Amino acid sequence: MTTRDWNAASYDVVSRPQQEWGAAVVARLDLRGDERVLDAGCGTGLVTAMLLDRLPRGRVVAVDGSPSMVGLARGRLDPERVEVICSDLLELSLDEELDAAISTATFHWIADHDRLFARIRAVLRPGGAFVAQCGGRGNIDRVRRLAARVTAQPDYVAHFDGWPGPWHYTGPEETSRRLQNAGFDVDRCWLEPAPVTPPRPREFLETVICAPYLERLPRELRDPFLDEIEAGLRPDPVLDYVRLNWDARAR
Repeated sequence: MTTRDWNAASYDVVSRPQQEWGAAVVARLDLRGDERVLDAGCGTGLVTAMLLDRLPRGRVVAVDGSPSMVGLARGRLDPERVEVICSDLLELSLDEELDAAISTATFHWIADHDRLFARIRAVLRPGGAFVAQCGGRGNIDRVRRLAARVTAQPDYVAHFDGWPGPWHYTGPEETSRRLQNAGFDVDRCWLEPAPVTPPRPREFLETVICAPYLERLPRELRDPFLDEIEAGLRPDPVLDYVRLNWDARAR
């Protein structure tokens, strides 16, 4: 299982950085305006709406594994132009080949990139563009180091015994190789520092970064866990995001 549910209402409010990264991905996609495009990991549909603006005669298949995210996306997007599907991306299967695919801030939540890229390739026509961004090598290292120290404390350690963590961060070399093996030609693959100071730091931590940790804890330990992470980030709550980007095309 690679999916989990989210607090979609909170994510809709605090995900400004993800929206900005998504806008940059949408801008990189070369479109005529009549294509059929996959949004792989559509979240609440905010970036999907940006994509629709580039497709006045086209349509989008928007996929996410979180039921609450999908619910918000369906309420936001025009059902005549967007099909919103709740599905694990590793199980994605469509009845038609699409012209392009985008993804933003999603793929680092999925460990098996070989299978993931194969599923994306399977739904694209030959020549279809695949333009994406996700967390890359070095992403949020500062918070991850803090979390490792907190989860090693006696109150928390039993809840994280043997847990590998929720993220899969890689670099351009291994990602390019996996894309090529899945049937893509890679035009460019690169890492990009993208530091973020969230306007609502605690809510951002609770919803975007620390939710997988909090889900493993009893309710009485969740606020103390967040307190520890917040304290470790003071006085400078900058989050050291690093984004992995690529522009590729299906062979």
